[in-house]
Amino acid sequence: MSASSVSVAPRGARVRTAVLALLGDAALVLLFAGLGRSSHARDATVLGLLETAWPFLAGLAITWISARISRRPLAIVKSGIPVWLGSVAIGMILRALAGQGTALAFVIVATVTLGVFLLGWRALVALFGRLRRS
Repeated sequence: MSASSVSVAPRGARVRTAVLALLGDAALVLLFAGLGRSSHARDATVLGLLETAWPFLAGLAITWISARISRRPLAIVKSGIPVWLGSVAIGMILRALAGQGTALAFVIVATVTLGVFLLGWRALVALFGRLRRS
């Protein structure tokens, strides 16, 4: 098969998909932080939300860049799993360095919740893509 016969999405569509995926991931990290703050009756301020979310957002950004997630942002295995585990691992390291809590229960809750969020939307996109093609 020649390179010219391979179907490739136009560059603009790929960039748009990557940007939307990154924004979606970031929004879900913010949702995770907001839900956590709410469940612990913490103040509902933008600054408070960012204080909780920044380590995970930094982990997300570092993973997106280092693992080149923008190449296949919707792929569960090649993108979703690295984004999930990178966000949690780097986020926890940064929280520890910043003197924020890293109790085992929090690590478990963060790992499960971010896994459901960051893998879940990709799984739904894959499912709806398959349903649309059938």
